[in-house]
Amino acid sequence: MADRNPTSNDLQQYQGNYSEKGFWEKLRKIASKTGAKVVYYALVLYYTLADENTPAKYKAIIAGALGYMILPMDLLPDFIPFAGLADDWAALIAAVAYVSSAITPSVKERARAKLTQWFPKAQDADLGDLA
Repeated sequence: MADRNPTSNDLQQYQGNYSEKGFWEKLRKIASKTGAKVVYYALVLYYTLADENTPAKYKAIIAGALGYMILPMDLLPDFIPFAGLADDWAALIAAVAYVSSAITPSVKERARAKLTQWFPKAQDADLGDLA
């Protein structure tokens, strides 16, 4: 997945690696390394996954992207400075693109509220197009 943009099928194959506990543990570990934008995208996906109105096909893509993110060893191990989290970021971006129609304003609001626990001074400009 590191040498090209991940497809929805690429992402879905990792859905078995997703767990809520693993997600929160990984997010806590990477928050200071990745910054507000990556954490925000992950939170938006997390809350979209939890939304009962999100279609099952989108939930599979989201669970796959988050499952890939929490894998301890993936294509680019996370301990490699900068590059180690690039493939995780690519998976999050791809998942957001695939499921964008299911991302509601209330999901964004919940993600933003949670984000302030890690980044109390985060501004919309720090969060990219998804803000």
